[in-house]
Amino acid sequence: MTNQQGRAPAKGSTSGWVDYLSRVELPVLAQTLKEISELTDNSNSTVNQLADVILKDADLTSQVLRLSNTVFYNQTRTSVSTVSRAITLIGFDSVKAMAISSLVIDSLLTKNPRIHLLRCLARALHAAVQARCLLPKLSEERREQVFIGALLSNIGEMAFWSCRTPQADELDAQFHQEDGAAAQRRILGTTFVSITRGLADAWSLGPFVKDVVSGSSTNSGPVSLVRNALILVEAAEQGWRHPDVDRVLGTLSEQLGESVATLRDQVRLNAKEAANIAVTYGMRQITSLLPDQDADMMVDDSLQPQGDPILQLQILRELSALMVEKPDINLVFQTVVEGIHRAVGLGRVALLMRERQQGRFTARKVLGDGSHHWRENLVVETEAGDFLAALSRSRQSYAFVPEKDPNFNGLALPAFDRHIGRRPGLFGPLFVGDRLVAMIYADNGELPLVAGADQFQAFCHFVQQAQLCLNSLAENKPGLG
Repeated sequence: MTNQQGRAPAKGSTSGWVDYLSRVELPVLAQTLKEISELTDNSNSTVNQLADVILKDADLTSQVLRLSNTVFYNQTRTSVSTVSRAITLIGFDSVKAMAISSLVIDSLLTKNPRIHLLRCLARALHAAVQARCLLPKLSEERREQVFIGALLSNIGEMAFWSCRTPQADELDAQFHQEDGAAAQRRILGTTFVSITRGLADAWSLGPFVKDVVSGSSTNSGPVSLVRNALILVEAAEQGWRHPDVDRVLGTLSEQLGESVATLRDQVRLNAKEAANIAVTYGMRQITSLLPDQDADMMVDDSLQPQGDPILQLQILRELSALMVEKPDINLVFQTVVEGIHRAVGLGRVALLMRERQQGRFTARKVLGDGSHHWRENLVVETEAGDFLAALSRSRQSYAFVPEKDPNFNGLALPAFDRHIGRRPGLFGPLFVGDRLVAMIYADNGELPLVAGADQFQAFCHFVQQAQLCLNSLAENKPGLG
């Protein structure tokens, strides 16, 4: 149970977190979801009850009507202007699914749109669209059942990340390094999966959702489809040609009786449909987290790391002034890293220096959220056969997009960080003569942003300033490096 001040459990049980989320953080969502979920289309009075619940909320009414006029739900393209007309024309289950989806999305986004919540919502909506579109032609009820089953499959994690609690901040700090059940148990005293199962009961989300999240084996085709859709969308974040995608497409091929090639084309079309639906639901900010989207164009302004051209000039002038004086290499490198982070707008930046041991580089200066663990773990062995080693062999500054860059196909990615080599980034080598003595690595962590030409050019300017400092020192100290 929550304490009298309504604080999150210091290290609670599943029931403690379910109670806290239901009574303190999301009581309106919990109650309204329960009302709608318990409605079944078995009488005119139930249809009227659904309409009444929707009409009590002007924003929900507007959202349902907007969705009712999309091709995804209304393939006849008959104009719908009232909730009662929507239920009659499109169907009880479709309108019920719209209402549940809208309630969940709006309630969570208005609280705390941190990146982890957006990532969860992106996966949930993508899986919901995939499951609905892949389902063999069955009843309307089945289509909406799998949609809601996928959308609510991680409701515990979404609800947790929507709240500003000390535990969320602590888990956030560990997120770039680990996101497994062990960290959740250590910090929360339970897991997201357990919280989801508890909320499915407490909020009366229905037997289908409970089956999806139960973890038990099932012979139910729709439940299996939803679970496979969830595996698919997470694997697709690594690229549609990733081996995990191939594996789940093979499973779906057997389940649905379609060829893998046909399914591969279909799921990519479904991903684009998910992006369209996200915009209709008012979630444009998650579209960059879906596969095949233009990350530069789609990331919401509030999440996009902002470069500052004026600050860039100021810091570059400061670096030039330092060159005139006797260069302090530590001060120069610290200024370069800060400039790349604050002025260029890169979320995470690291300077690595060569150790006495030949070919080994370790992080000396790091900056940005999600980079704290780099000090101990970011090590580059230049003779290794992994991603970081391959990156270190570049002789010039380099912008990479792993999925599209053939130089990195099939290379092992670092296990200590969830994003290096999986997200676009920038690399700058620093030399004394022909010898590599340092390197600068930068990325945007969770956000799959590709550096634009201006951002890459600004990054290169800072790398050049660091190189000028090394050149100056090498002239004064011929043995440097």
